[in-house]
Amino acid sequence: MTPFKNIAIIGVGIIGGSLGLSLKRKEPGIRILGISRKQTLDKALALGAIDQGFERSELETCLPKADLVFICTPISIIIEMLPKIAYAIRPGTLVTDVGSTKFEIVKRAKDCFKKDKYFLGGHPMAGNEGRGVEWADALLFENATYVLTPSQRIPNEIMQYFVNLIERIGAKTITLDPQLHDQVAAAVSHLPQLLAVSLMNVITQFQNKKASSLFLKLAAGGFRDMTRIASSPYEIWRDIFQTNQQNVSHYIDTFIENLKEMKKKLVQENLSETFENAARNRLSIPHDTKGFLRPHFDLSVWVEDKPGVIAAISTTLAEKGINIKDIEVLKIREGDSGTIRLSLETEADRQTAQELLKQIGFTSRPRN
Repeated sequence: MTPFKNIAIIGVGIIGGSLGLSLKRKEPGIRILGISRKQTLDKALALGAIDQGFERSELETCLPKADLVFICTPISIIIEMLPKIAYAIRPGTLVTDVGSTKFEIVKRAKDCFKKDKYFLGGHPMAGNEGRGVEWADALLFENATYVLTPSQRIPNEIMQYFVNLIERIGAKTITLDPQLHDQVAAAVSHLPQLLAVSLMNVITQFQNKKASSLFLKLAAGGFRDMTRIASSPYEIWRDIFQTNQQNVSHYIDTFIENLKEMKKKLVQENLSETFENAARNRLSIPHDTKGFLRPHFDLSVWVEDKPGVIAAISTTLAEKGINIKDIEVLKIREGDSGTIRLSLETEADRQTAQELLKQIGFTSRPRN
């Protein structure tokens, strides 16, 4: 039983709406109070993501009713609203956020939350391709990593209740120092985003200069894989880069120096050791993790391009109680064969799935 009977969600978009749906699904007795624009609130109420809606101007009316507050707005708005939220909540209330960077948010929160009003930084590593509460998903946090960055003393009982609640909606919590979180995120998430955007733009420039569409027409799977995230909208990234600029800039400088060294070795025909080091270190990445330590056990399945293939695979595994955590079509040409990636929960599931698929005529292999 959770002591968080009334939970306020500020910003009822994909993450906020999904939190509402997830919490209502697992804890039906919880009352969800949404704070957003009226149009968004109407949609959230219709979806059942919230029980009562308040506009931003009603913040001081809503927040005293809450035992727990989630701030699910862009990072700049989180930082802007923290003083107002800290003032409006009752003593004993826990406030948390879902921002993708943590240091600046936590730094601001330290100035605002005193004594018996508590703040806990959070970063659920979950999302989808949509925008707006209409894309909210009650299962969004299933098996997602949920990073916590505590910065002040929070009573053990409140902290444990919160962790239990997050794990109830299917997420797996990990605690990090906020500065370390931003450094790691800059290296493995924010830098790759900029590299994908840069690579896509450079190749497009080549194509335009040569007045040939072949550059992108002949782009193979490796190029598509490397640039997949280049389609992410800048609106999502603006606040991330503004609040993690120093770390991202540092890694860009490091990467530029590395490219310069690579160019020298290219001219000297001395790339062998560089390739060997990269291959060796690539293999050292734990193959059972995804994102920030999210477990997965992948299986590549070769299939024909015909109706019912995915249904046959999923039905066969479901009948034996094997849950597919993620599924992706990797390579397929219309009317030809291709590859499907399945992510499973355990190594035992992967081994069993491979045998089951073999029995119905599918060739597969573990994917590391």
